[in-house]
Amino acid sequence: MSLRVDNLRVYYRTLRGDVKALDGATFALADGEIMGLAGESGSGKSTLGKSLIRLDTRMRLVEGGVELDGKPLPIGDQDAMNAYRFKAVSLIPQYAMSALNPTRKIGKMISELLGSRGVKYGEIKPELERRLDLVGLSRDVLGNYPIELSGGMKQRMVLVLSTLLNPSLLIADEVTSALDVSTQRAVAETLVEFRDREFVKSMIVVTHDISLVYQIADTIMVMYAGKLAEKAPADVVVNAPRHPYTQLLISSLPEVGVRYADRKLAGIPGSPPGLLNPPAGCRFRDRCPLAFARCVEEPPFVEVDKDHHVACWKAQ
Repeated sequence: MSLRVDNLRVYYRTLRGDVKALDGATFALADGEIMGLAGESGSGKSTLGKSLIRLDTRMRLVEGGVELDGKPLPIGDQDAMNAYRFKAVSLIPQYAMSALNPTRKIGKMISELLGSRGVKYGEIKPELERRLDLVGLSRDVLGNYPIELSGGMKQRMVLVLSTLLNPSLLIADEVTSALDVSTQRAVAETLVEFRDREFVKSMIVVTHDISLVYQIADTIMVMYAGKLAEKAPADVVVNAPRHPYTQLLISSLPEVGVRYADRKLAGIPGSPPGLLNPPAGCRFRDRCPLAFARCVEEPPFVEVDKDHHVACWKAQ
Protein backbone atom coordinates (compact mmCIF):
# COMPACT_ATOMS: atom_id res chain seq x y z
CA MET A 1 0.00 0.00 0.00
CA SER A 2 1.18 3.51 -0.79
CA LEU A 3 -0.75 5.16 2.08
CA ARG A 4 -2.24 3.74 5.26
CA VAL A 5 -4.19 5.93 7.70
CA ASP A 6 -5.13 4.47 11.08
CA ASN A 7 -7.78 6.03 13.37
CA LEU A 8 -6.65 9.57 12.55
CA ARG A 9 -8.11 12.30 14.76
CA VAL A 10 -7.18 15.91 14.07
CA TYR A 11 -8.85 18.79 15.92
CA TYR A 12 -8.62 22.57 15.50
CA ARG A 13 -7.84 24.70 18.55
CA THR A 14 -10.30 27.57 19.11
CA LEU A 15 -11.14 29.83 22.05
CA ARG A 16 -14.41 27.92 22.44
CA GLY A 17 -12.73 24.51 22.50
CA ASP A 18 -11.57 21.89 20.02
CA VAL A 19 -13.38 21.55 16.70
CA LYS A 20 -13.47 17.81 15.94
CA ALA A 21 -12.93 18.26 12.21
CA LEU A 22 -11.48 14.80 11.59
CA ASP A 23 -12.63 12.19 14.06
CA GLY A 24 -11.28 8.68 13.55
CA ALA A 25 -10.41 8.09 9.87
CA THR A 26 -9.06 4.68 8.84
CA PHE A 27 -8.42 3.81 5.19
CA ALA A 28 -5.75 2.80 2.71
CA LEU A 29 -4.62 4.04 -0.70
CA ALA A 30 -2.90 1.66 -3.12
CA ASP A 31 0.04 2.42 -5.40
CA GLY A 32 -1.25 4.15 -8.53
CA GLU A 33 -4.68 4.87 -7.05
CA ILE A 34 -6.51 8.14 -7.56
CA MET A 35 -9.08 8.61 -4.81
CA GLY A 36 -11.77 11.27 -4.96
CA LEU A 37 -12.66 12.70 -1.54
CA ALA A 38 -16.18 14.14 -1.53
CA GLY A 39 -18.71 15.65 0.86
CA GLU A 40 -20.40 18.90 1.86
CA SER A 41 -18.51 21.97 3.01
CA GLY A 42 -17.30 21.38 6.57
CA SER A 43 -17.28 17.60 6.21
CA GLY A 44 -13.54 17.39 6.96
CA LYS A 45 -12.23 16.80 3.42
CA SER A 46 -9.61 19.55 3.38
CA THR A 47 -8.68 18.82 7.00
CA LEU A 48 -7.93 15.21 6.09
CA GLY A 49 -5.84 16.30 3.12
CA LYS A 50 -3.89 18.96 5.00
CA SER A 51 -3.30 16.71 7.99
CA LEU A 52 -1.25 14.38 5.76
CA ILE A 53 1.23 17.18 5.03
CA ARG A 54 0.72 19.21 8.24
CA LEU A 55 0.58 22.75 6.88
CA ASP A 56 -1.89 24.29 9.35
CA THR A 57 -0.47 25.16 12.77
CA ARG A 58 -3.97 25.27 14.31
CA MET A 59 -4.21 21.50 13.89
CA ARG A 60 -3.75 19.23 16.88
CA LEU A 61 -3.04 15.57 16.32
CA VAL A 62 -5.15 13.81 18.95
CA GLU A 63 -4.73 10.20 17.95
CA GLY A 64 -3.77 7.88 15.11
CA GLY A 65 -0.96 7.50 12.63
CA VAL A 66 -0.08 7.60 8.95
CA GLU A 67 2.28 5.40 6.96
CA LEU A 68 3.53 6.26 3.48
CA ASP A 69 5.37 3.56 1.51
CA GLY A 70 5.70 1.52 4.68
CA LYS A 71 7.28 4.30 6.75
CA PRO A 72 5.53 6.42 9.40
CA LEU A 73 4.92 10.09 8.62
CA PRO A 74 5.64 12.39 11.62
CA ILE A 75 2.40 14.34 11.13
CA GLY A 76 2.35 15.38 14.77
CA ASP A 77 5.62 17.31 14.41
CA GLN A 78 5.53 20.46 12.29
CA ASP A 79 9.32 20.69 11.95
CA ALA A 80 9.94 16.99 11.34
CA MET A 81 7.40 17.00 8.50
CA ASN A 82 9.46 19.59 6.63
CA ALA A 83 11.79 16.87 5.35
CA TYR A 84 8.82 15.05 3.75
CA ARG A 85 6.92 17.97 2.22
CA PHE A 86 7.03 18.13 -1.60
CA LYS A 87 9.40 15.15 -1.68
CA ALA A 88 7.28 12.37 -0.15
CA VAL A 89 3.93 14.15 0.07
CA SER A 90 2.88 17.27 -1.81
CA LEU A 91 -0.15 19.54 -1.97
CA ILE A 92 -2.00 21.61 -4.54
CA PRO A 93 -3.77 24.01 -2.14
CA GLN A 94 -7.45 24.91 -2.39
CA TYR A 95 -6.68 28.42 -3.60
CA ALA A 96 -3.85 27.38 -5.91
CA MET A 97 -4.23 30.41 -8.13
CA SER A 98 -3.29 32.60 -5.16
CA ALA A 99 -0.48 30.31 -3.99
CA LEU A 100 2.22 31.82 -6.19
CA ASN A 101 4.29 34.64 -4.67
CA PRO A 102 3.23 37.81 -6.56
CA THR A 103 6.58 39.53 -5.85
CA ARG A 104 8.73 36.83 -7.49
CA LYS A 105 9.12 35.79 -11.07
CA ILE A 106 8.05 32.18 -11.38
CA GLY A 107 11.51 30.83 -12.23
CA LYS A 108 13.04 32.65 -9.25
CA MET A 109 10.33 31.36 -6.94
CA ILE A 110 10.86 27.76 -8.09
CA SER A 111 14.61 28.15 -7.60
CA GLU A 112 14.08 29.31 -4.00
CA LEU A 113 11.68 26.46 -3.25
CA LEU A 114 14.05 23.85 -4.66
CA GLY A 115 16.93 25.40 -2.72
CA SER A 116 14.96 24.99 0.51
CA ARG A 117 14.76 21.26 -0.30
CA GLY A 118 18.45 20.95 -1.11
CA VAL A 119 17.90 20.67 -4.87
CA LYS A 120 19.80 22.77 -7.40
CA TYR A 121 17.61 24.64 -9.88
CA GLY A 122 20.04 24.16 -12.76
CA GLU A 123 20.01 20.39 -12.37
CA ILE A 124 16.24 20.10 -12.51
CA LYS A 125 15.48 22.86 -15.03
CA PRO A 126 15.48 20.53 -18.09
CA GLU A 127 12.83 18.35 -16.42
CA LEU A 128 10.89 21.45 -15.38
CA GLU A 129 10.83 22.66 -18.98
CA ARG A 130 9.73 19.22 -20.21
CA ARG A 131 6.79 19.26 -17.82
CA LEU A 132 5.82 22.78 -18.88
CA ASP A 133 5.66 21.43 -22.42
CA LEU A 134 3.43 18.56 -21.22
CA VAL A 135 0.84 20.90 -19.69
CA GLY A 136 0.90 23.30 -22.64
CA LEU A 137 2.77 26.17 -20.99
CA SER A 138 5.48 28.13 -22.74
CA ARG A 139 8.91 27.95 -21.14
CA ASP A 140 8.82 31.76 -21.17
CA VAL A 141 6.47 31.71 -18.16
CA LEU A 142 9.53 31.15 -15.97
CA GLY A 143 10.39 34.79 -16.62
CA ASN A 144 6.87 36.03 -15.85
CA TYR A 145 5.23 37.24 -12.66
CA PRO A 146 2.12 35.26 -11.60
CA ILE A 147 -0.15 38.20 -12.44
CA GLU A 148 0.81 37.77 -16.09
CA LEU A 149 -0.77 34.29 -16.21
CA SER A 150 -4.44 33.42 -16.57
CA GLY A 151 -6.24 31.38 -13.92
CA GLY A 152 -5.88 28.15 -15.85
CA MET A 153 -2.20 28.80 -16.52
CA LYS A 154 -1.58 29.42 -12.81
CA GLN A 155 -3.35 26.20 -11.93
CA ARG A 156 -1.21 24.19 -14.34
CA MET A 157 1.92 25.94 -13.09
CA VAL A 158 1.12 24.98 -9.50
CA LEU A 159 0.46 21.40 -10.65
CA VAL A 160 3.91 21.23 -12.24
CA LEU A 161 5.54 22.82 -9.20
CA SER A 162 3.81 20.51 -6.71
CA THR A 163 4.93 17.37 -8.55
CA LEU A 164 8.41 18.45 -9.62
CA LEU A 165 10.15 16.30 -7.00
CA ASN A 166 8.04 13.20 -7.83
CA PRO A 167 6.22 12.81 -4.49
CA SER A 168 4.67 9.47 -3.52
CA LEU A 169 1.41 11.18 -2.56
CA LEU A 170 -0.24 14.25 -4.11
CA ILE A 171 -3.18 15.95 -2.40
CA ALA A 172 -5.16 18.05 -4.88
CA ASP A 173 -7.56 20.26 -2.91
CA GLU A 174 -10.47 21.62 -5.01
CA VAL A 175 -8.16 22.11 -8.00
CA THR A 176 -10.99 22.80 -10.47
CA SER A 177 -13.37 24.89 -8.34
CA ALA A 178 -12.58 28.32 -9.88
CA LEU A 179 -12.08 27.22 -13.47
CA ASP A 180 -14.35 27.15 -16.52
CA VAL A 181 -15.62 23.77 -17.71
CA SER A 182 -13.09 23.22 -20.50
CA THR A 183 -10.17 24.13 -18.23
CA GLN A 184 -11.55 21.86 -15.49
CA ARG A 185 -11.43 18.93 -17.88
CA ALA A 186 -7.89 19.78 -19.02
CA VAL A 187 -6.63 19.98 -15.42
CA ALA A 188 -8.37 16.71 -14.52
CA GLU A 189 -6.83 14.94 -17.51
CA THR A 190 -3.41 16.32 -16.55
CA LEU A 191 -3.74 14.81 -13.07
CA VAL A 192 -4.34 11.39 -14.63
CA GLU A 193 -1.45 11.85 -17.06
CA PHE A 194 0.94 12.77 -14.25
CA ARG A 195 -0.11 9.60 -12.41
CA ASP A 196 0.31 7.50 -15.54
CA ARG A 197 3.77 8.97 -16.17
CA GLU A 198 4.65 8.13 -12.53
CA PHE A 199 5.38 11.73 -11.58
CA VAL A 200 3.28 10.84 -8.52
CA LYS A 201 2.53 7.40 -7.12
CA SER A 202 -0.96 7.98 -5.73
CA MET A 203 -3.36 10.89 -5.41
CA ILE A 204 -6.19 12.24 -3.26
CA VAL A 205 -8.47 14.67 -5.13
CA VAL A 206 -10.61 16.70 -2.72
CA THR A 207 -13.77 17.93 -4.40
CA HIS A 208 -17.42 18.95 -4.15
CA ASP A 209 -17.97 17.78 -7.73
CA ILE A 210 -18.55 14.02 -7.74
CA SER A 211 -19.52 14.10 -11.42
CA LEU A 212 -16.07 15.45 -12.35
CA VAL A 213 -13.97 13.30 -10.04
CA TYR A 214 -15.93 10.23 -11.19
CA GLN A 215 -14.30 10.60 -14.60
CA ILE A 216 -10.73 10.35 -13.25
CA ALA A 217 -10.88 8.55 -9.89
CA ASP A 218 -10.38 4.85 -9.26
CA THR A 219 -12.18 5.08 -5.91
CA ILE A 220 -14.34 7.66 -4.16
CA MET A 221 -14.49 8.23 -0.40
CA VAL A 222 -17.37 10.24 1.07
CA MET A 223 -17.10 12.15 4.36
CA TYR A 224 -19.75 13.64 6.61
CA ALA A 225 -19.24 15.80 9.71
CA GLY A 226 -15.66 14.68 10.29
CA LYS A 227 -16.39 10.97 9.78
CA LEU A 228 -15.88 8.57 6.90
CA ALA A 229 -19.23 7.51 5.45
CA GLU A 230 -18.36 5.34 2.45
CA LYS A 231 -15.43 4.27 0.26
CA ALA A 232 -15.71 2.11 -2.84
CA PRO A 233 -14.68 1.95 -6.51
CA ALA A 234 -15.92 5.07 -8.29
CA ASP A 235 -18.57 3.32 -10.39
CA VAL A 236 -19.98 1.59 -7.29
CA VAL A 237 -20.28 4.85 -5.34
CA VAL A 238 -22.08 6.54 -8.24
CA ASN A 239 -24.28 3.65 -9.37
CA ALA A 240 -24.83 1.57 -6.22
CA PRO A 241 -24.12 3.64 -3.07
CA ARG A 242 -24.98 1.99 0.25
CA HIS A 243 -24.83 4.90 2.71
CA PRO A 244 -28.00 7.08 2.83
CA TYR A 245 -25.87 10.24 2.74
CA THR A 246 -24.06 9.10 -0.41
CA GLN A 247 -27.39 8.15 -1.98
CA LEU A 248 -28.78 11.63 -1.33
CA LEU A 249 -25.61 13.28 -2.66
CA ILE A 250 -25.84 11.29 -5.90
CA SER A 251 -29.58 11.99 -6.26
CA SER A 252 -28.88 15.73 -6.09
CA LEU A 253 -26.72 15.60 -9.24
CA PRO A 254 -28.34 16.57 -12.57
CA GLU A 255 -28.23 14.06 -15.43
CA VAL A 256 -27.41 15.06 -18.99
CA GLY A 257 -30.52 14.86 -21.20
CA VAL A 258 -32.98 14.49 -18.29
CA ARG A 259 -35.58 17.25 -17.99
CA TYR A 260 -36.49 18.77 -14.65
CA ALA A 261 -40.15 17.90 -15.27
CA ASP A 262 -39.19 14.22 -15.59
CA ARG A 263 -36.85 14.03 -12.62
CA LYS A 264 -36.76 16.74 -9.98
CA LEU A 265 -33.48 17.14 -8.12
CA ALA A 266 -33.73 16.30 -4.43
CA GLY A 267 -31.69 18.22 -1.88
CA ILE A 268 -30.75 17.05 1.62
CA PRO A 269 -32.95 18.71 4.27
CA GLY A 270 -31.32 20.24 7.33
CA SER A 271 -27.65 21.03 7.84
CA PRO A 272 -24.58 19.22 9.22
CA PRO A 273 -24.06 19.27 13.01
CA GLY A 274 -21.58 21.58 14.68
CA LEU A 275 -18.26 19.92 15.41
CA LEU A 276 -17.45 21.67 18.69
CA ASN A 277 -19.86 19.26 20.38
CA PRO A 278 -20.94 16.75 17.73
CA PRO A 279 -23.83 14.40 18.55
CA ALA A 280 -23.19 10.86 19.71
CA GLY A 281 -23.92 7.95 17.40
CA CYS A 282 -24.31 8.38 13.65
CA ARG A 283 -23.79 12.06 12.89
CA PHE A 284 -26.14 11.88 9.90
CA ARG A 285 -29.10 10.43 11.78
CA ASP A 286 -31.02 13.72 12.26
CA ARG A 287 -31.11 14.20 8.47
CA CYS A 288 -31.35 10.54 7.47
CA PRO A 289 -34.67 9.21 6.09
CA LEU A 290 -33.68 5.67 7.15
CA ALA A 291 -32.64 6.43 10.75
CA PHE A 292 -33.83 3.98 13.42
CA ALA A 293 -33.22 3.29 17.10
CA ARG A 294 -29.74 1.79 16.75
CA CYS A 295 -28.41 4.96 15.07
CA VAL A 296 -27.80 6.44 18.54
CA GLU A 297 -24.77 4.10 18.52
CA GLU A 298 -21.86 5.03 16.28
CA PRO A 299 -21.63 2.63 13.31
CA PRO A 300 -18.17 1.22 12.48
CA PHE A 301 -16.59 1.82 9.09
CA VAL A 302 -16.51 -1.76 7.81
CA GLU A 303 -16.22 -3.67 4.54
CA VAL A 304 -19.67 -4.78 3.33
CA ASP A 305 -18.52 -6.01 -0.08
CA LYS A 306 -15.11 -6.40 -1.70
CA ASP A 307 -13.34 -2.99 -1.47
CA HIS A 308 -16.62 -1.38 -0.37
CA HIS A 309 -16.58 0.17 3.12
CA VAL A 310 -19.61 1.81 4.75
CA ALA A 311 -20.39 3.32 8.17
CA CYS A 312 -24.13 2.64 8.41
CA TRP A 313 -26.15 0.12 10.46
CA LYS A 314 -28.72 -0.29 7.67
CA ALA A 315 -26.05 -1.00 5.04
CA GLN A 316 -24.39 -3.55 7.27
